[in-house]
Amino acid sequence: MKKLLATTVGAIFATFLLTACSSSSATKVSPKEFSEVIKDISIVVLDVRTPEEFAEGHLQGAINIDFQSGNFEKEIAALDKTATYAVYCRSGNRSGQAVKVMSDSGFTKLYDMDGGVVDWVNAGGQLVTN
Repeated sequence: MKKLLATTVGAIFATFLLTACSSSSATKVSPKEFSEVIKDISIVVLDVRTPEEFAEGHLQGAINIDFQSGNFEKEIAALDKTATYAVYCRSGNRSGQAVKVMSDSGFTKLYDMDGGVVDWVNAGGQLVTN
């Protein structure tokens, strides 16, 4: 009985540690929710795709910081950590990684668009190329 209890407590503790270590302060939102979030003009819309992807079409007013550039951490270090950021990529993978890095760097107000530009366009969202 003691062994079972110790094993159970150990498993719960390990699960808690893994969950706590992998969490970020980002709120994952659908494309529809994302469109509502970015109506607030004080929110910085951050596209973490490559410059080439950005040039093919991006959300109006977005800034581009390429997550895969090797300079991502340096570039976000220049951003205001007290601002709110709405982050997206092509499918949601890079933005999820980006908000984790941002959260670990002290950013606390983050939104991550689930499904990225792919789901944004499928939901009727518009992209611009300027």
